[in-house]
Amino acid sequence: MMMIRLHNNKTRVKEDFTPIDAKNVRIYVCGPTVYDRAHLGNGRPVVVFDTLYRLLRQVYGTDHVTYVRNFTDVDDKINASALARQKAGDPRSLEALIRERTEETIGWYHADMDALGALRPTFEPRATEYIGAMIAMIETLIAKGHAYAAEGHALFRVRSYKDYGALSGRSVDDMIAGARVEVAPFKEDPMDFVLWKPSSDAEPGWDSPWGFGRPGWHIECSAMSYELLGASFDIHGGGLDLQFPHHENEIAQSCCAHPEADFAKIWMHNEMLQVEGKKMSKSLGNFFTVRDLLDQGYAGEVIRMVYLGTHYSKPMDWTAEKAAQAKKTLDGLYAAVGDVELDMSLAVDPQVLAALQNDLNTSAALTEVLELAKRGDARVLKRTAVLLGLLQMRQSAWLTQNQPSVDLAPYAARVTELRAQAQQSKDFAALDAMKAALTAAGVEVRMSKAGVELLAGAGFDAKKLEGVL
Repeated sequence: MMMIRLHNNKTRVKEDFTPIDAKNVRIYVCGPTVYDRAHLGNGRPVVVFDTLYRLLRQVYGTDHVTYVRNFTDVDDKINASALARQKAGDPRSLEALIRERTEETIGWYHADMDALGALRPTFEPRATEYIGAMIAMIETLIAKGHAYAAEGHALFRVRSYKDYGALSGRSVDDMIAGARVEVAPFKEDPMDFVLWKPSSDAEPGWDSPWGFGRPGWHIECSAMSYELLGASFDIHGGGLDLQFPHHENEIAQSCCAHPEADFAKIWMHNEMLQVEGKKMSKSLGNFFTVRDLLDQGYAGEVIRMVYLGTHYSKPMDWTAEKAAQAKKTLDGLYAAVGDVELDMSLAVDPQVLAALQNDLNTSAALTEVLELAKRGDARVLKRTAVLLGLLQMRQSAWLTQNQPSVDLAPYAARVTELRAQAQQSKDFAALDAMKAALTAAGVEVRMSKAGVELLAGAGFDAKKLEGVL
């Protein structure tokens, strides 16, 4: 069996992956804080680590991989949202409002990630279900001298862990000099971070040895990973933006609470996402949730393919051009497999598998999938593509899903009419305006001697056709 090789951000080299227990390969990925819809950047780690999960299941067996991705359902943003609704006149308790919001958001998240073709993890723990485990870990850290209580807080003593900063490559003193850190009078050191903080009567909280309060963000993942995967496990993943301080703090807490263990052996981080070459931002008008794109007519599989087209360790740029190309490629692949049944007993194409085993090289794997399609074995193509989370439906279903929601024939007739008028008058302004409006709605306009053809592209938005005729 060919060895999986993964780049370990902890050691900064690509390593052969040897699981602690090949009968139970364990992976933990930091999940969402559930206060709003997942944006396009949030979807990238889901697809990246879903692909890794699929690869591990392929190599070690479906029943021999445990994948944990958490939900952070206790957070100041969630509290603020609930308080705002109370102030607006909602008579329900803060607890009820928070529960409703988190339940709703988790439902949205599942629906959106399902649309991207992501498998559900083995476990999806909610932070509020593991408060007792968090309190127990904090008590252990205090008992060992790695944490202390002060004014209703419990704080981690950063300088007690000599390897702090190793993951991100920073020293504590450099971090203090270059970062904005909260300097509270009860902190022994500016870099010490909160494990537990007090809650007011108007905020959610739990009883603890340090008073009524709630956990800090970082302790949540340390406690949940320990409870579900043990003190040592194989892979920890997440976005690069979590490397510091979240993952750095997780390592410090977990290694100090369980010094006999390794915590995570391999650390993997996906790079950030841009939109049309710019950082995604509401102020720039290029901020999209996954649901926004789905509602605009982008198939979830198209979004997934755009993600897979860039190696996880490289910055990714979402563009309309890439989405259109992904849609065209998928159309071709679905034509190649038709309505053949998925046969999981077939072997995966070895070239595709080799690409994935080489540090999850999804872009190279896609290239091999296209080569496989040329060779014409539809059954092997479908079985192999499913390893990437692609071609998971029948071609007939794909075609039905990707039909435009409006009849484009009247628009084609109007373009044909304007084209004839322009050829006579030599004034192409009206024709150009019509073509521009159709293009803005995601419609590809093809004109030839044979006539006019309109095709709905990956970003087709029927709403933008209102008033065009």
